[in-house]
Amino acid sequence: MAPSAVNPGFLARNRWLVWAVAIVAAVVLLAAFMSLRSDTIPVSAATAVRSTIRSVVSTNGKVEPVQNFEAHAPVATMVKKLLVKEGDHVKKGQLLVQLNDSEARDQAARALAQIKAAQADVSAIEKGGTREEVLTLQALLLKARADRDTAQRNLEALQRLQQQGAASPGEVKAAQDQLAHADADLKLLEQKQKDRYSKPEVARVDAQQTQAQAAYAAAEDVLAQLNIRAPFDGVVYSLPIRQGAFVNPGDLVLQEADLSKVLVRAFVDEPDVGRLAPGQKIEVTWDALPGRIWDGTVNTVPAAVKLRGTRNVGETTCVVDNRDLKLLPNVNVGVTVITAEHRGVLTVPREAVRQSDSKTYVFRIVDDQLQRHEVQTSISNLTQVEVTSGLAENALVALTSLNSKPLRNGLAVKVVR
Repeated sequence: MAPSAVNPGFLARNRWLVWAVAIVAAVVLLAAFMSLRSDTIPVSAATAVRSTIRSVVSTNGKVEPVQNFEAHAPVATMVKKLLVKEGDHVKKGQLLVQLNDSEARDQAARALAQIKAAQADVSAIEKGGTREEVLTLQALLLKARADRDTAQRNLEALQRLQQQGAASPGEVKAAQDQLAHADADLKLLEQKQKDRYSKPEVARVDAQQTQAQAAYAAAEDVLAQLNIRAPFDGVVYSLPIRQGAFVNPGDLVLQEADLSKVLVRAFVDEPDVGRLAPGQKIEVTWDALPGRIWDGTVNTVPAAVKLRGTRNVGETTCVVDNRDLKLLPNVNVGVTVITAEHRGVLTVPREAVRQSDSKTYVFRIVDDQLQRHEVQTSISNLTQVEVTSGLAENALVALTSLNSKPLRNGLAVKVVR
């Protein structure tokens, strides 16, 4: 008896069983296919191309004026008048702020009077005394010379009379004593005219004159500081006072700077300090003006490393052109120091370059298979590496596997774009 055909009704009633059998068969076929392909690894890849690569040091910095002027209150006083406001452009010599200077003017006047008094004393010393003293002394000298001459003639007359027996020895002796006395008086007055003042007196007068001149200079200096003028053409960028306010000695009154050129002080972390050299290009950016770049060059390299916050840094500086005055003093900026730049060189992504046993290599993809190639490299940055030998232009190199399996020489791969 021939076997009976499958009952259509049975299939209709057990359709779920049919689907289950089909799914199991598909799974078995897929597993068999995957077992055949178990050595094929999906990878990301890139092409070696010629481009420009730069090695950089990225850090932060601060803007400072190159030419800066700060005015501080020299004494405790009041702000008498403000003649400018923050942001004003000022000219050299322009009066900016007036502080109350009445007391300083009084001190200057007293010092000037002391100078004049000291000058009078010096003049008196140089001339031998005041005019009245000089005239009096001259009159006394005339009288003393006349008295001495008279005594001299009287002695001579008595000596002739003595020879004739008409004058006694006593009279001659008295005339000699009178001449000696007159001569002594004359010499005393002549000495007094020559040395009117002693050395200590001269030194005291000189000291008084020097002290008076120093007091006057100090008063004039305070006056100049109380009437603040611009020392050069520039911009008033800080004015932390108000008219009528009281200021203490040393309080900041005003800051002015020539902002056409500004100094950028960059703070470079210790591991990168050795990469710096004078003349390297610097690019400065500021978050307040996205897309704007100011160019400069390294002026100085760090002479020491010091603690700044939690970082050990070396400070390097550059001067940048700021003719449009967009960069402001004391703002924080981004700084990129370009330590090297090579144009038209062969480059690959940084992930493509590997190292093992002090050898540098890449995995080149040829016919869906990895081939290890040792390479020589030069400069690098966060994303690229320059390859100087060992790899051809447009070569396809593996970056990473997409299933976390390690890459090795000869491994079959599939590039996933």
